Amino acid sequence: MYRTRIKICGITREEDLSAAVAVGADALGFVFYPKSPRYVTPARAGALCAGLPPFVSGVALFVNPTLAEVQEVAAAMPLALIQFHGDETVEQCAAIAAVVQRPFMRAFRVKPDTIPGTLLECELAYRTASPWFSSLLLDTYVDAYGGAGKVFDWSLIPKELAPRVVLSGGLNVHNTTDGVVRVRPFAVDISSGVEAAKGIKDARKMAAFVAAVRAADATIQSETYHAEHPIQGSA
Repeated sequence: MYRTRIKICGITREEDLSAAVAVGADALGFVFYPKSPRYVTPARAGALCAGLPPFVSGVALFVNPTLAEVQEVAAAMPLALIQFHGDETVEQCAAIAAVVQRPFMRAFRVKPDTIPGTLLECELAYRTASPWFSSLLLDTYVDAYGGAGKVFDWSLIPKELAPRVVLSGGLNVHNTTDGVVRVRPFAVDISSGVEAAKGIKDARKMAAFVAAVRAADATIQSETYHAEHPIQGSA
């Protein structure tokens, strides 16, 4: 069964966490960037994560953090994955992950002039630098940290890289099915696309988003089956 993993980011309320879990999210993101409207303190994240069931991962999003800041979060919540979303270097990401001993994901903000080879080179650099590297998260470049609800050109993602990336940037109920079918990423990540207001999730939008991803999965499953079992012509 083909199954794209789903991360819902920017959780700030218990009811949103419960709703995300109920509709089938695989991972929930908590933002530790004070300038974000979705910011939560380490203590608040710890309280929220008390409601995390088994096999649903807690992801911590940072923008240019110090080691001490990441350590504080790791001590406060069941941290499964670090998400670096700022200007951190390869060496900084590797060093923090090594001390905290958590895998990490690196956000790459895709520009209109980004070339596929750059994405492959970036992934190789991180994978070579650290055994804690998990994947690239591909987001749309904007002149600010965090998403802006805009889609980038998915055709820039190399076919050989796509199964290992997390697709983000402007995803919503209306474009996600097409995006997953076209890119076939390992996972998708959404925040503003399932919100009623900044930092406040909409349970119906989250359910609709998960349904859109599963519709894409069904399409991919069908295409794969028919490619492997072509209809034989009659003699």
